Amino acid sequence: MTIALLFISLFVFLLIGVPVAIALGASALVTIYFTTTLPLTIMTQKAFTALDSFPLLAIPFFMLAGILMGKGGVSKRLLTLATMLVGWMVGGLAMVTVVTCMFFAAISGSGPATVAAIGSFMIPSMREKNYNEGFAAAVTAAAGSIGVIIPPSIPFVMYGVIGGVSVGGMFLAGVIPGIIIGLGLMAVSYFIAKKNNYKPETTVNYSFKEVIKALWDAKWALMIPVIILGGIYGGVFSPTEAAVVACVYGIIIGLFVHKEMTIKDIYVCIREAIVINATTMIIVGLSISFAYIMTLEQIPNSIAAYITDLSSNPLVILLVINILLLVVGMFIDTISALVVLTPILLPIVTAVGVEPIHFGVILVANLAIGFITPPLGVNLFVASSSSGIKLEKIVVAIMPFLLSMIITLLLITYIPALSMWLPNFLE
Repeated sequence: MTIALLFISLFVFLLIGVPVAIALGASALVTIYFTTTLPLTIMTQKAFTALDSFPLLAIPFFMLAGILMGKGGVSKRLLTLATMLVGWMVGGLAMVTVVTCMFFAAISGSGPATVAAIGSFMIPSMREKNYNEGFAAAVTAAAGSIGVIIPPSIPFVMYGVIGGVSVGGMFLAGVIPGIIIGLGLMAVSYFIAKKNNYKPETTVNYSFKEVIKALWDAKWALMIPVIILGGIYGGVFSPTEAAVVACVYGIIIGLFVHKEMTIKDIYVCIREAIVINATTMIIVGLSISFAYIMTLEQIPNSIAAYITDLSSNPLVILLVINILLLVVGMFIDTISALVVLTPILLPIVTAVGVEPIHFGVILVANLAIGFITPPLGVNLFVASSSSGIKLEKIVVAIMPFLLSMIITLLLITYIPALSMWLPNFLE
């Protein structure tokens, strides 16, 4: 009775258009009221105590660091570097978009933030060069999803906190998969550009000296992942402290190095980060309340038993979990899915010999695909709203990129070394 009411009420709330976070909290509240003797205040207690976590402070600070870097002139220098590196290729602007998103992912830690920052100037540029507008928005939305794979990644922080897994290890594990996803998206962009005769962005043969100069101009941005990962693995600071360091670094670069930021801009950045973080924390708190009811009713154990009854083969179990996660990612946002599913799925995969860090990359890679799959598809909506391109056009154009990301997901799933080599090498 309790399980049925929990999920039926959740489905009903989602069906009538209630936001996912509120739907999770409301379904937990309804279930507590009608089927348990627990006081209703237990929901608010669980939501509040879930947020009382020092590691979770990394999330707002990484958000703020990304916003500060974008405001401080980092994006422009990354774009110049990307243009020199890949702008000469067929479909040069699409290639530049993917590479710039990969660079910016190492700053923002967020998929939608990456799409908003890069799409605001890359999508109009592609439209001016007569690229199909659906393709222009789709490549940006797909490339933006790399923002949660390449470190620092906000979902990796969440997974590390919930699963008791090293956040620094998760950051290292995301480097190679993030690069592979980017290369896959570039390959798709190349074939589409070749078919549609999209010209290179530049026909200039840049000299080695010019490329080195562009690399030098972008050095302050490229140093960020080095500082974060080096500091964490060097024992200088924790992931949360690394996020604070990134914020201070961003302010110094914007004010005194690039000199493209003012004190007023810092205030605007902080205000923007507060608004975004407030939304995220509501999702986290209410997701924890929902997960608490699931734990009371031993739903995780029931799901685990069902999956392991299907097969004892780790390859089959991972395939079933991937299918489950791809479906979940279509309907539930990344943070909510991590909070609810990590306690359910992590014990299953560790029992069959999958490394927790490797599974974390699989889990987040699945949910990253959710950024570009309707009906939730946050990146699709961000790309649409920032460019004015109809969502239907973007959805049609996203399909080849979606296929590429699913193929990459299978590689990440069944070749553990892609995720584990770097953490193991640096241990």
